Amino acid sequence: MVDVFCWVFRLQEDGLSGIIWVSLKEAVVAQATCHSTCGGAPSQLSSIMESGTFELAGTRQSATPEKSRLWWKQPMVLSYHKGPLLSTAPVDVHVVWYGKFSPVQCCIVGDYLQSLGAHLQGKAKKPSVSTWWKTTGKYKGEASNQAGVSIARLGKQKIDDSYSLGKSLKRTDIAALVESSVKSKALPLPEKSSNSMYLVLTSEDVTVEGFCMSSCGFHANILPSSANGGKLLPYAWVGNSASQCPGQCAWPFHQPIYGPQTSPLIAPNSDVGIDGMVINIGTVLAGVVTNPFNTGYFQGDVSVPLEAVSACTGIYGKGAYPGYAGELFGGRHNGSEF
Repeated sequence: MVDVFCWVFRLQEDGLSGIIWVSLKEAVVAQATCHSTCGGAPSQLSSIMESGTFELAGTRQSATPEKSRLWWKQPMVLSYHKGPLLSTAPVDVHVVWYGKFSPVQCCIVGDYLQSLGAHLQGKAKKPSVSTWWKTTGKYKGEASNQAGVSIARLGKQKIDDSYSLGKSLKRTDIAALVESSVKSKALPLPEKSSNSMYLVLTSEDVTVEGFCMSSCGFHANILPSSANGGKLLPYAWVGNSASQCPGQCAWPFHQPIYGPQTSPLIAPNSDVGIDGMVINIGTVLAGVVTNPFNTGYFQGDVSVPLEAVSACTGIYGKGAYPGYAGELFGGRHNGSEF
């Protein structure tokens, strides 16, 4: 069994678990460039400085966190169900962009994915996306006691801005997008079933079965076939909720749809939909690598499992409750919180 690490930036060090929110557009590799295929000029990024000062990509504005304490809490424990994990490093996250995304939106998500393995280069300061992601290495697989994937990186990308399957998708269409991308060789097959995953992202004008009703994102897997080289293909989906249900899938950057109607936080990148997507991308990625085939780490019924991150949805800091994210880091540059 292993401790749960909560939400997108839960840290676990020396047996303790804490929650912290950091800039979603933070650069965890100094002077990294935008890795998106959506076009546009590359964005210059920088890491959180040891002094606690950070810079937002593009704007190059600096701010000093106003709160620097972590919330330590007794963690939940997840059971291991003896199945394989995504444990062959590095794990490539191949992306299908479905619909219309701006270059800036692609850069935000692309840089976030690329930053997951930045701690390997020794340039990621704490707290950071990569030091949070490194926590996945604490989830051990049974076969050889091999660690879970603490090394992940942005893989190949495909743009489908012609809405090849329309603007109203079923869940089976998400799998079909992955299968067609692999079949056309727009995205590669994995060398091993344990070192790749596929991420389908839909734009705000695309509806997906269950979106805004039961989920903001999900992960599943495609069964082996001759078309995919006889391999299980784990994949995930996240949608942009900006014009559909931001109070559900982009909270705390939008007014919640239920509970106390406290003021929402200012989105770090001034894009409620995309910043909300980053939260949900972190959630499904952690679920994929620690429970890719519904036989890994989870608690509860296999049909509706509580996984790493999703087991403590909505908890960001001390004193959190429905409608309130808790005590967070604050930036003076635009009033946003992290």
